[in-house]
Amino acid sequence: MLPAAQFEELVGEALDDLPPFFQAQMDNVVILVETWPSRATLRRMGLRPGETLLGLYTGIPLTERTPASHLAPPDTITLYQGPIEHAAAGWDEGEYLDRVREEVRHTVIHEIAHHFGIDDDRLIELGAY
Repeated sequence: MLPAAQFEELVGEALDDLPPFFQAQMDNVVILVETWPSRATLRRMGLRPGETLLGLYTGIPLTERTPASHLAPPDTITLYQGPIEHAAAGWDEGEYLDRVREEVRHTVIHEIAHHFGIDDDRLIELGAY
């Protein structure tokens, strides 16, 4: 497993690589890194044993905001280092760090899509998986 600081650098790179329009829409979003999702989180998300999360968006998508939404706490995107690294380890090609970097990037974009109101079904339609 990468040192936490190195993993967080990869997260920062992925966020820095976002186009300016998307960065501007992220002013009330907190990015968190945790090692693994808790069992409670996995249950809350309806995942079965053996399934896990790479990331989790929690908040009010931009498409569902109302004038009162400014009173809500910041949205959060949580990235789970262990599952992301495990997913990257299953790739066939490339250096490990490059595979983790790409998995972080993919997970960041996926969770940001939820912030913009794009659900998993639509991401599948768009070919994001």
